[in-house]
Amino acid sequence: MNGVVNGIGQAATIGGTVTTGLVAGLFLAFSTAVMPGLARADDRTFVVAMQAINVAILNPLFLTLFVAPLGCLAVAALTGPARWWVVAALVLYVANVAITQAGNIPLNDALMAAGTPDGPAGWDAARSAFEDSWNRLHLVRTLALVASFACCVGALRAG
Repeated sequence: MNGVVNGIGQAATIGGTVTTGLVAGLFLAFSTAVMPGLARADDRTFVVAMQAINVAILNPLFLTLFVAPLGCLAVAALTGPARWWVVAALVLYVANVAITQAGNIPLNDALMAAGTPDGPAGWDAARSAFEDSWNRLHLVRTLALVASFACCVGALRAG
């Protein structure tokens, strides 16, 4: 029975590592390519692009990948080897989810509510209310994700 539990824990650690790595990679790509690219765009292009991204990202594949580490890491923390590495990974991943829920999603929703502003001042206002705050929060959650992924790798190496 102990071998089965360890096997489940190992599989959960691997699943948590893969899915955390995928989400961390996506968020890092946003930090290093997407947002710097959009920073060079005019206000209307920025707002329209971010509104389209906010709609497109809400798909079953992304949502599954975003939620999967929570379950995998929770199972791994209860059943797997290297539990302290896994617990650290889980805490960091939960921090990412909390930042996303409390910060980034409300900013996304406000940007969506801006709709199609009238004139340059409206586009500027929509962007100004979103961009800097969203990027700061995104940087923190990306760092939490990268650190979570590193802890997952540590768990695999230690286990």
